[in-house]
Amino acid sequence: MKVMVIVKATPNTEKGVMPSAEFIAEMTAFNEALVKAGVMVDGDGLRPSSFGKRVRLSGEKREVIDGPFPNTRELVAGYWIWEVKSIDEAVEWARRCPNPMPGEESELEIRPLVQPEDFGEALTPEILEREARMRETVERQRA
Repeated sequence: MKVMVIVKATPNTEKGVMPSAEFIAEMTAFNEALVKAGVMVDGDGLRPSSFGKRVRLSGEKREVIDGPFPNTRELVAGYWIWEVKSIDEAVEWARRCPNPMPGEESELEIRPLVQPEDFGEALTPEILEREARMRETVERQRA
């Protein structure tokens, strides 16, 4: 199963405080362990919300909202995509993670990605075929 591990933002991440060299080395070692175990699919940090925008959609209306955004604890500072056998395995990896916000309390949220079978009959064979073609195209574009 694939999960997204969401690193919640803190006041320091929203201020753009960058980590120390020691912390980067520690997190790199953790990421290397994830890669070696075949768990890590992707991951990255995000710039503060002051660099971001939101697009609010309501019917045909589209509203662009400039950052920064309120409610820091609800924002995302980074993420990983992990391939694991179960949510419990993801929790075990998360427990091994260095505190992503040294000197601050931080939080990781683990959420399973939706799988094709979750859509039931709404995901027709034609749509599955289109999805497969899109994924192939994305992979070719990445290469």
